[in-house]
Amino acid sequence: MSKRLVLARLNHETNTFSPVPTPLSSFNPLWGPDALAAAEGAPTALGAFEAFARRIGAAIDVPLIAHAMPSGPVEDDAFEAMAQAILQSVRQGCDGILLDLHGAMVTRSHDDGEGELLARLRAAAPGVPIGVALDLHGNITQAMLDNCDVIVGFKTYPHVDMVETGAHVTRLFAPLLDGAARPAMALCHPPILAATLCMNTTTDCAMTDLVALARQAESRPGVQAVTVFGGFPLADLVETGLSVVTVADTPELAAEIARELGREAWRRRAEYIYHEEPLAASISRAVALADGSAPVLLLDHGDNCMSGGTCDVMDVLEELLAAGQDGILVGPIADAGTVAQLFAAGEGATVEVRLGNKTPAQGLPLPHPPLTLRGRVLSLSDGRYRVTGPIYHGQVLSMGRAALLDTGAARIVVCEQPHEPLDMGVFTCLGIDGLSARFLHLKSRMYCRPVFEPLAKAVVECASSGVTASDHDLFAFRKLARPIYPLDDEIIWQG
Repeated sequence: MSKRLVLARLNHETNTFSPVPTPLSSFNPLWGPDALAAAEGAPTALGAFEAFARRIGAAIDVPLIAHAMPSGPVEDDAFEAMAQAILQSVRQGCDGILLDLHGAMVTRSHDDGEGELLARLRAAAPGVPIGVALDLHGNITQAMLDNCDVIVGFKTYPHVDMVETGAHVTRLFAPLLDGAARPAMALCHPPILAATLCMNTTTDCAMTDLVALARQAESRPGVQAVTVFGGFPLADLVETGLSVVTVADTPELAAEIARELGREAWRRRAEYIYHEEPLAASISRAVALADGSAPVLLLDHGDNCMSGGTCDVMDVLEELLAAGQDGILVGPIADAGTVAQLFAAGEGATVEVRLGNKTPAQGLPLPHPPLTLRGRVLSLSDGRYRVTGPIYHGQVLSMGRAALLDTGAARIVVCEQPHEPLDMGVFTCLGIDGLSARFLHLKSRMYCRPVFEPLAKAVVECASSGVTASDHDLFAFRKLARPIYPLDDEIIWQG
């Protein structure tokens, strides 16, 4: 008799400081048959799970595929609807559960969304093996480890190994289906609040080196998986921060490897701190680099959609215009009211708009007034496009309705929803070449890089006053376990 496997994807990276709400609609959930159809060939860990299940001839149920852009805490009714869909499938009886989760989901009622979900599943199916794939930015808790059998996380940022991570999970999960003993897992959590911009694994940095050590450790006898989780720092949780999770044949070996990598992270802790330059200095540097041969890529890491940014902070564009610059291409700015105005005016119309700076965040300074601009509506679009780049390759994404406004000095993509510019499609869906500019200003810090960085003259990281700022001193942490580096001095940690 074939085995019945329950597969699901539920992904959200929660910025507890973000004012962007996260209702069920933010997840664009697929249920039942629609989810099952979408799982086949998906460029995520779930795609690897589905391929594994087909390969072993299992009966497959995919009750849910749900992914929301990073934003504020998930609404309780949304979490309950999605969790219940998975639980109902599991309660029908199954031989194994494979979950594509994030590791940094916070709901209104549960600081550890993944831990809560896994605890419910373990209670519903106490003897059933559970394998979990997680994002490199997970804030890992002991509850996650206690309520599943295998955890493996991404080893790349930008994340281009989602499918590979899912396949790694299935390699460890397969023996469990045949009755093999559950492996041991260990968690080491050195007190480091690492900056996201210091986790770029395409560069020569401490994170890259630590991931390389994790790969080396996986070649040791008895070691099944080693993951370095950089953590998601913009979440006010007890467990926020860098951690190491190991899967091994024995508890002693798992703990030894986890402590070994944890101590190495602590030794290089100063390299996980990002030192940002003033915005005016970044713009001056970008101007000096702009020779017209290719666009200078300006990355607004203070208003990064993929960390919960509102996508409407206008600081970088204001600074460019104040410096008298032109040849600017910006996108996308999330401002549903301005999109409605541009659609009402129609293509070719000249309009005056008050753009952005409309979403205050509790605990942070009020945004500047909206930026008053006059320009022509060049094109309008439904904001849908198919990804051609390596992250989510082939998937159709939507930023809501979108419009292209030309002010003369700048062409600006304005859309209805916060949206990460991880693909050239944010521009081509409006009929524009994303490289036709001196300055290409994106609301991104990392996900845009695989597509745009190789085509750019240079990359300049720009600080703004948004809710994803890299200066962690701006945020009022109340739950975060203290002391933690670098927020506190004179920390002694022996690992």
